Amino acid sequence: MKWILGLGNPGRQYQATRHNLGWQVVERLRRELGATPSGGNLVVRRYWARAEDLTLLLPQTYMNRSGQAVAEVRRAETLEPADLLVVADDLHLPLGRARLRGGGGSGGHKGLESVQEELGTDAFARLRLGVGRPDDSGEFRDFVLDGFEEDEEPVVAEMIERAGEACLAWVREGLTAAMNRFNN
Repeated sequence: MKWILGLGNPGRQYQATRHNLGWQVVERLRRELGATPSGGNLVVRRYWARAEDLTLLLPQTYMNRSGQAVAEVRRAETLEPADLLVVADDLHLPLGRARLRGGGGSGGHKGLESVQEELGTDAFARLRLGVGRPDDSGEFRDFVLDGFEEDEEPVVAEMIERAGEACLAWVREGLTAAMNRFNN
């Protein structure tokens, strides 16, 4: 079984923010694959895509506690780090750029840090989605909790589409093939 965790914050006010791109990608996959609810609680929502033998995960905690969703799943299931792909926003990548990797540091992303702490390793795949950086020396927290500008929305929609394709390539073809095809 493969697992894809889309990082984000719960609540309507966060749905369309830069910080919720991971969540948006998983929601897109859920709809495309017709994934059905397969349990969940106050910590994590789970959806199973039977044709892919894939479980999609949406944390119900705030970003900085995303690892709690992984912990909750691991209490009931065998979730190996090599079978996990975490989808997250990234301030260090330009808007629209995506990067798929098999491991590495968190880059200061608190959600990735939380997942790493829970797993006790950084040896899990991550798909980072570029959200750009604020133009001035503004607060990064405010920037990622803001929505996209109208002129950015087409770029974001295309990035979400390609990210969904990259996730499915990871599931169907493996990490190396997906990286070769989707890293830009």
